[in-house]
Amino acid sequence: MFPRVQVRHVAFKSTARPPLSQQPPRSLSLSSSPSAMSARINIARPASGGYSPDPHGFGNPRPSAGYRAANPDDPVEKLRAFARQVEDYVEIYSQPLKPHLPAIGRFLIVGTFLEDSWRIVTQWGDQLWYLQRHRHFPWGLSHIFLILNVITMLVGSGAVITKKYSEFGVGGLLGVVIVQAFGYGLIFDLNFFLRNLSVIGGLLMVFTDSMYQRKKIFAGLPTLSENDRKKYFLLAGRILLIFLFVGFILRGQWSISRLFVSVIGLAACVMVAVGFKAKWSAGFLVIILSVFNVFINNWWSIHSAHPQRDFLKYDFFQTLSIVGGLILLVNMGPGGLSVDEKKKTY
Repeated sequence: MFPRVQVRHVAFKSTARPPLSQQPPRSLSLSSSPSAMSARINIARPASGGYSPDPHGFGNPRPSAGYRAANPDDPVEKLRAFARQVEDYVEIYSQPLKPHLPAIGRFLIVGTFLEDSWRIVTQWGDQLWYLQRHRHFPWGLSHIFLILNVITMLVGSGAVITKKYSEFGVGGLLGVVIVQAFGYGLIFDLNFFLRNLSVIGGLLMVFTDSMYQRKKIFAGLPTLSENDRKKYFLLAGRILLIFLFVGFILRGQWSISRLFVSVIGLAACVMVAVGFKAKWSAGFLVIILSVFNVFINNWWSIHSAHPQRDFLKYDFFQTLSIVGGLILLVNMGPGGLSVDEKKKTY
């Protein structure tokens, strides 16, 4: 009834991807025919033969040549560990005192000047007699000499303690040290000379401490920056502070205990001068000098009429001044011209 239609089957090329099961397996090797993406990934990667993820051998039980693993049994390593432990303890237990260290150091530094001014006032007649009889000061000039010394010491000490015009106070006190050395004829006394050098070192520490507060003290030195001036003054102060201990070594009778303290103290002085572990060394010297001062310069145990009492009292307060300078060194650090700072740089 219907006409027969002949249907021809035409084969079309399908663009659809066959199932994964019918796809031929792909080669996963990138080395035979690298693609553009793999070339971009490997563009900055060094050759596999020369690349080591740990060139210094820190993760390797056998470090590479040129690096030596720290031996915990090495005496040097034990000493370093002990020094670090001591520094940690000092840092921890000194925290409550740290905000007050500058004030304590400044007060101790000017202690010898306050005591000296009080001694001149209370022994006015004896001072005039000595200057006129032994130093051949004319009448009137001796009075002016003593009055100017007392006023300068009181005003300069007050300026240092209150941190107001500290640089002028330090300058006045330095002038007193120099004038008294010539006025009393003690410039050639070795012990007096070394002690005065240490007192000058303490005053330089005060001067450096005041430079942190005032930016423009030396307007006439434009070639030096503020940091450079601090470095040089701290270096000079560190070196001058150790002369008191040198004087302690040179005088007195020798004994085993004195030799032991002198050797250890001299080593600490050298460390302070070069700025190696300067805070630790200065703190050690503070303890040594404080103990030495109490037991050796114990002027309070001498009768008031004894002539040795005034000398011990003078030495006691001068030692306190040097201890104050060392306390300021502990607070500020050794400065840029020191081994400690160079170790931080390199």
